[in-house]
Amino acid sequence: MSQDANRGATVCFLLGLPRSGTTLLAHLLQQHPEITAPPEPWLMLALEAFGRVDHRHPAGTSLIETATSEFLGRIDRAAVSRAFADAAYGAYLSSAGKRIIVDKTPRYWMVLDYLDLLYPEAPHILLMRNPYAIAASLKSTWGVPLQAKSSRSVSLSSLADLMLRLPDVIASSLADLVLGLPKLAAHRDRRQTMVVQYERLAACPEEEIQRLIAGLGCDPKDTAATSTARADYLHSSSFGDRKILERRTVDEKSVDAWQVQLSVEEMQTITDLIGVELMIQLGYEAELRHAQQAGVVDKGREVTELYRQIFRMWWDLRLSKERAWSSISANPGKLTPGIRRPIENSCSTPNASTGHDAQHLSGTDFDQNQELTSSMEAQLRMALLASESDRGALQEAVRHRDAVVEALRGEIVRLKEGSNNHER
Repeated sequence: MSQDANRGATVCFLLGLPRSGTTLLAHLLQQHPEITAPPEPWLMLALEAFGRVDHRHPAGTSLIETATSEFLGRIDRAAVSRAFADAAYGAYLSSAGKRIIVDKTPRYWMVLDYLDLLYPEAPHILLMRNPYAIAASLKSTWGVPLQAKSSRSVSLSSLADLMLRLPDVIASSLADLVLGLPKLAAHRDRRQTMVVQYERLAACPEEEIQRLIAGLGCDPKDTAATSTARADYLHSSSFGDRKILERRTVDEKSVDAWQVQLSVEEMQTITDLIGVELMIQLGYEAELRHAQQAGVVDKGREVTELYRQIFRMWWDLRLSKERAWSSISANPGKLTPGIRRPIENSCSTPNASTGHDAQHLSGTDFDQNQELTSSMEAQLRMALLASESDRGALQEAVRHRDAVVEALRGEIVRLKEGSNNHER
């Protein structure tokens, strides 16, 4: 990436999974006099979801979404969103007295196409980190469990059971690895993307930061000392990794810590989630070999693909649940299409690839008919989850309505009593 091509750039997106070191990288970049990196704006996620509001909004969730969609459908929605983002980024830059803003929001992997739609010319910095190390940080920092409690053979049914038991916050963290990492890996080929590995950043921070700053069209000679000092601004934010407040220099202590933080069973889980092929593509073959020497085995791409299928199903059902809230708030007595469609699809015959994958995995443990039954069971469980979400939403809507009615009744009684007292 030439400096001239980016001389006028004002927005750069720093991409990377949660717990991959994005806070550290953003902090090191913003020590340059022309660069500012606020802690996780999440701005593009909010713009992409514009018009979709909380189901408790008194104006009516579905009405707001429908009205804004109809209005924005008559104009260039992307241009309007870009204008808003330009105004927001520009105001922040003006306040900071800087030229380039680095928007570091780890879950931008969810809206990569949207970033390119609004800012096709923007440079991206993609931070990759050893998935085992990310998992170890999820475990130690957020308490995300990584060890499967069941020793049963992997099947759609057992994976569905796992997803049904996980709270949304934990499933979301694992979805970052299962669904987000492949998307970010594919993003490496984008022309205006600069890739940096966390391990090299930890080993050669000054060299890596100067390379990235030059890629942004700034003079690398102006780079300040690559230390973690002056990170007190994180105290006033709800986002960003607070661990960098505990140290003053960049070191390599966190690079290999996963080797003692993860058990063999946990390493096996991460290997199954990520897949051996992706680990090698990302340059972590040595880390994979270490895990294999400890006892981790390659269960094949079919296992990883089954995990991805289950997480995609969970993701779709989660979106369906949000749409259900929207529709229920407008019409509590109606079963929403967003919920009905996954149920109808789940009750249909599984596709050929799913049946084939399940059959391949079963080996001598299950015959073809038993594995097909497990596949059907898993999909029906997901349908049940959707149905339960819909039923829970209906019950909540009824409780909310009854509470409003009781409050109104009480207010009427109070007004009548006040009127009678006044007449006396």
